[in-house]
Amino acid sequence: MRKSFIIVLAVVLVVLYASLFVVQEGQRGIVMRFGKVLRDRENKPLVYQPGMHFKIPFLESVKSLDARIQTMDNQADRFVTKEKKDLIVDSYIKWRISDFSRYYLATGGGDVSQAEVLLKRKFSDRLRSEIGRLDVKDIVTDSRGRLTTDVRDALNMGSAGQDDEIATPAADDAIASVAARVERETSGKEPAINPNSMAALGIQVVDVRIKQINLPTEVSDAIYNRMRAEREAVARSQRSQGQEEAEKLRAAADYEVTRTLAEAQRSALITRGEGDAEAAKLFADAFSQDPDFYAFIRSLRAYESSFKSTQDVMVLSPDSDFFRFMKSPSSSTTSH
Repeated sequence: MRKSFIIVLAVVLVVLYASLFVVQEGQRGIVMRFGKVLRDRENKPLVYQPGMHFKIPFLESVKSLDARIQTMDNQADRFVTKEKKDLIVDSYIKWRISDFSRYYLATGGGDVSQAEVLLKRKFSDRLRSEIGRLDVKDIVTDSRGRLTTDVRDALNMGSAGQDDEIATPAADDAIASVAARVERETSGKEPAINPNSMAALGIQVVDVRIKQINLPTEVSDAIYNRMRAEREAVARSQRSQGQEEAEKLRAAADYEVTRTLAEAQRSALITRGEGDAEAAKLFADAFSQDPDFYAFIRSLRAYESSFKSTQDVMVLSPDSDFFRFMKSPSSSTTSH
């Protein structure tokens, strides 16, 4: 009896354990019975919030959907600007599930890869169209934040058909086709949703960011070569201007040197002339007081200049006046 009770209790515990399922925080649960999703009165999939719930054991299974913000990293792609210039843009998207039942139906059972395919297609077309309206300067400066905001809003709200300046018909048609299939599978009255928006798939785009903008290799090489040529032209211009200024300064310095030397030489000549005149005046004043002494001094200087070398020979008459100061005083007085 006791053994049977233990067996029954074990079976009850197993059944109870199989009947309970827990939806973790940050997730939502969808229950499937015999492979089909349990639906509500509006034929929409039942979505279970985080917590503990019951299901029919062994007949029902639970599919978990991630309610957290997802990151879709896009591969760098080539885009053309308004100026017909190519850019390599690397970007990523932050998104989350806003309507789990719609998302489950639109993605064929909550397939994240299928959701990202549709999201990436819409994002790529919209970003390509937005970049095509702007030039490079606007993209890399102030308009960059507005660009990502416009793309995010367009993904969430969709295009407005002919009223929208930028249309993405290929991506819109793909999303509209999936949204129409979701509407056919449900019978409730849904609020009006633009079939060209990601909301039609139960997805909300939280943020769009551009990580990096590069030029293609062939374009960047051409730009670098042009920039190098421009810098070299500026350098040559600066060097020529520097050489011109150097020549001006050198000419001005040479002129100042020449002028200063000329003025100094002129002043020296004037000073020397004035000194010579003053010396001559002093000599004249001194010698005028005793002409005989002056004649004697002049003769001595003449003797000094005439007899510098022992090899000098002078042919003069002994009675020449040149030798008057070499004679004895008596003969000199007699001659006078």
